[in-house]
Amino acid sequence: MAVKAVFFDVGETLIDETRAWGAAADAAGVPRLTFFGVLGALAARGEPHRRVYEILGVPDGASPSYVSEDFYPDAISCLVELRRRGYRLGLVGNQPESCEVFLRVAGLDVDCIGSSASWGVEKPSAAFFDHVLQQAGCAAEEIAYVGDRIDNDVVPAAEAGFVSVFLRRGPWGFLQADWPHAARARIRLDSLADLPEALADV
Repeated sequence: MAVKAVFFDVGETLIDETRAWGAAADAAGVPRLTFFGVLGALAARGEPHRRVYEILGVPDGASPSYVSEDFYPDAISCLVELRRRGYRLGLVGNQPESCEVFLRVAGLDVDCIGSSASWGVEKPSAAFFDHVLQQAGCAAEEIAYVGDRIDNDVVPAAEAGFVSVFLRRGPWGFLQADWPHAARARIRLDSLADLPEALADV
């Protein structure tokens, strides 16, 4: 059955979080290399990235905020091309509600913008993907979910019956690329520029 709706994770899928996490390190008074090193270790172990503050012994900072320059170069052009091809589009990830505001202000032509904060459920919970299913308005097998994490995106999306798309970039994407469960991805990409054609072949 052909894909009709494409939903995207946000952090490290559409948004390069390097600048935002650097600003978080500065606000915490921690050297950036130290901060990023701990983040990388947490990613490698599959632990929640918010533990970085606990491990470094500093107050838990506010969630990183984004600016338009943080979009990966292939992100918006991919959304534009998918819309041109008639897909229903959604942007939803484990993010604060402020991220929804940012995405709406960005003026993207999408059908759904959501977050774990406003939905009250987080990935990898099946309830999160139930929300995606409701928003998509089509059958599970007609939905593609695109993300950079095997644990939070690929596996739960596959278990929900979606076409799971693994985007190998960002810390989780590179560290989890060789995990056994990476085989659950129906599509593997290194760039969103390749997504429209990959979906056409599903």
